[in-house]
Amino acid sequence: QVQLVESGGGLVQAGGSLRLSCVASGRTFSSYAMGWFRQAPGKERDFVAGIRWSGGGYTYYAASVKGRFTISRDNAKNTVYLQMNNLKPEDTAVYYCAATVKLTGRPTLPYEYNYWGQGTQVTVSS
Repeated sequence: QVQLVESGGGLVQAGGSLRLSCVASGRTFSSYAMGWFRQAPGKERDFVAGIRWSGGGYTYYAASVKGRFTISRDNAKNTVYLQMNNLKPEDTAVYYCAATVKLTGRPTLPYEYNYWGQGTQVTVSS
């Protein structure tokens, strides 16, 4: 069992930056690959970014955030981060951290993830 707790959300103007954090507890953090998803009101939960724990921490992103968002991890702190720069109003959503036992490939679908945090709200004003 893994528990995930996100923080760092808030209100920011367009063009601004935020850094989300997700602290994991429970089973060995290195047993999981991690991802960030987001869900806007009335919309499906969408993949944002993912990171493996092996192979140098391979990262991958949704096209809509590539070049603006960066996912990273600190194994010693059992923490994964999402640095979000040049934020746009369309980035407004609840952001969720997730963990998956699928350590290969590029899991991007919600059903591929086993554990979820409670979410943190990000609001970008125009």
